[in-house]
Amino acid sequence: MTAALTTTPAAPAAARQLRWLLRLHRPALVTGTVATLLLGAALLWLGGPLTDASAAAWKDFNACGFNPRCSYDQDSILLYKDLYTYTTFAVLVVPFLVAAWAGGSLTGRETESGTARLAWTQGVSPVRWLVSRLTFPAALTVTATGLTAWLHRRAWAAGEDRIDTIKPWYDAATFYANGTVPVALALAGLALGVLAGLLLRRAMAALATAAVALGVLWALVHAAMPYLWSPVTKISDLTAGPSGSGLHVGEGVLTADGDRLAAPCLSGATDSCRATLDELGAVSFYRDFHPAAHYWPLQLVASGILVAVAVLLAYAAFQVVRRTTATARG
Repeated sequence: MTAALTTTPAAPAAARQLRWLLRLHRPALVTGTVATLLLGAALLWLGGPLTDASAAAWKDFNACGFNPRCSYDQDSILLYKDLYTYTTFAVLVVPFLVAAWAGGSLTGRETESGTARLAWTQGVSPVRWLVSRLTFPAALTVTATGLTAWLHRRAWAAGEDRIDTIKPWYDAATFYANGTVPVALALAGLALGVLAGLLLRRAMAALATAAVALGVLWALVHAAMPYLWSPVTKISDLTAGPSGSGLHVGEGVLTADGDRLAAPCLSGATDSCRATLDELGAVSFYRDFHPAAHYWPLQLVASGILVAVAVLLAYAAFQVVRRTTATARG
C-alpha cells in the first residue's frame, strides 16, 4: 500500500512532461510525420507501379536490340533511377536530421533559454525531464526510421532481377538503406544530440556538433564494417583474375607457401602480368569478400555496436544532468 502511494504521483508528472514535450516540439513532430509519410508514399510507388513500368520498359529495350526504329518507355527507366537515388538519400539523411534536432531543439534550445531549469524548479526532477527527452523521441525515431528502411528494402527487392540497372545489395548506399543500421544510427544521433545540447547549452553549436559527430561515427562503422564478420575467401587461377561477387574485403596473390602478397596486376592472361606474377612466385589469386548471406550478420553486428554507443551516450547525458543540478544546488 505504501509503495502504491509513493509511486502514484509519478504517473501524472510523466503525463504532464509528455504533454509539455508535445506542445513545445509540435512543429518538429508535425514536420517529421509529414516527411515520413511522403517518403513512405514515394517508396511504395517506387516499389510498385514505377518498378512495373520500368521493368516493362527494360524488357522492351532488350527486345529492341539495335533496331533504331524500336521504341520503349525511356521516361519510366529514368524516373525509376532518379526516384531510387532520392529516396535512398532521404532514408540515410534521417539519422542526421534526428541528431541535429536533438542537439539544436530538444535539449540545446531548452538549456540555452532556461526552459529546462524552469521545469526543474516546478516539480519535475532533472532525471525525469531527461527521460522524457529520450524515451518518447526514441520511440518515434525507431518507428520512422524502421518503417522507411523496411519500405526501401521492399522497393529494392521488387526491382531485383527485373531492373537492369538495379543497384547491387553491396552498393554502399543501398547496403545501409536496406537494413537496420539507419535505425541504430538514428538512436545514436538522438543520444549524441541530447548530450551535445546539455554540454554546450547553445542550440546552433549543439546542432552542428551532433551532426558532425554522427558523421564521424558512421565513417568509423563504415570502415570497420568488412571486418565485423568473417569473410569468405575464393581462390582463382592466375589467368582468370580474382573472382567473387559481394562486399570486398581484400584481394591479392598466393604463393606456393601460402603467403599472401599484394597483386601488382589482376590478369595473368597478359604476358607482362604473368611474368611479374612469376617473379613473385604467385600460384593463384585470392579474394576475401562477403556474399549476400553475410548481409544480415553485418547489419546486426553494426547495429548492435551503434545501439551500445547510444546507450553509453545516454548514460553520459544522465551524468551531466546530475552533476549540473548538484553544482547548481551547491
